[in-house]
Amino acid sequence: MATSYILPAHPGIVENKQASEGQPLEGDNSGNPTKGEENSRAESFIDLVVWSLRDQWFLITLGILIAISSQVQVPPSHQHLKETVVTYLAVSIIFFKTHLFIQIQCFLVTSATTFGIVSACATSKTFMDPWLLIGMIFTGCVSTTISSNIVMTRQAHGNTALTVVQSTLGNFLGPFLTPALVSMYTSTGAWYTESLPSAGGEYGDIYRRVFRQLGLSLFIPLFLGQIVQNLFPGPTKKVFTEWKLGKLGSLALLSIIWQTFDQAFGSGAFNSVRADNIIFIVFISIALFILWFSTCFVTSLMWLPKQDVVACCYCCPAKTPAMGVPLSSVMYVGLTAINKSKIQIPMVVYQAFQIAAGSVLTIVFRKWIPSEEDMQEERREGMRER
Repeated sequence: MATSYILPAHPGIVENKQASEGQPLEGDNSGNPTKGEENSRAESFIDLVVWSLRDQWFLITLGILIAISSQVQVPPSHQHLKETVVTYLAVSIIFFKTHLFIQIQCFLVTSATTFGIVSACATSKTFMDPWLLIGMIFTGCVSTTISSNIVMTRQAHGNTALTVVQSTLGNFLGPFLTPALVSMYTSTGAWYTESLPSAGGEYGDIYRRVFRQLGLSLFIPLFLGQIVQNLFPGPTKKVFTEWKLGKLGSLALLSIIWQTFDQAFGSGAFNSVRADNIIFIVFISIALFILWFSTCFVTSLMWLPKQDVVACCYCCPAKTPAMGVPLSSVMYVGLTAINKSKIQIPMVVYQAFQIAAGSVLTIVFRKWIPSEEDMQEERREGMRER
């Protein structure tokens, strides 16, 4: 005979059972709801209200803000300040994860992979010229480009605004991060770093020289440019669009590349380096670009829209000699012209392939992302068919 165990039932279970059997609730022979049931219904209502507030908080807050803005407005004298603060701060917060994603890949991922390849090449002292290895480290540590990124992102139907923000942010962070990364990777005691001058190796001295150079060539022009653009937005837009002054940045970059090659040929840097070393630099530059581009494309495609993916793919693998070449000259004092040129060779070789590959990719991305005109034409055709 089976033994029966009687467990104390939860009050709610007893009440539900009595209600389902049509019996009055315990303690209430009249069939009216008890005080406990009324409390339970009140708690359920409160839970529903709390859940609704949590679930629809954005819509509720939006309604409150619209109601406030319809009754109380910011004074006209403060409208420009409000617009500037909200625009820059809000956009920075919205793209915060994208900021981290792009800058981490541009500085940390690229520099770490380059250092790994350099360490593998340095296992043999006769395989590579030491100055070329240091130049590869510089290539992996410098920031992204600006002008070419913006032009190609626009041609590829990507998010041009995101490219502008990330490229500007990267070049602002570059003078701070690049010297630290280069110093970290070259302070391992490897044989190829033994030729670097010991004088000026302290971080304070390095940053003093870097900001003396880049402060005049980067930060002051950036600061003055923002002032001019905000004071004279109309004439500034006219100068850059109608007069094509935007090409000036590309011409300046071409002059830097020309100066680097001119110094390399003039100092005999190419003649002093074995041909197989130059061939290796060319092919490793191609491999690095493909690796960085593929990593960025796959990881960004998981959580970003197509237009943002295109912007990331142009920002992350790109490297600018406009910052790398001056940094290689000011970070280490006392280098000969031939050794400076050797350090700069990997950067300009990578830049050349980067521009070529980026131009070809604009064709691929245009097929992947239709233009606004194409999408509007498709909508019009769909409406005609209906």
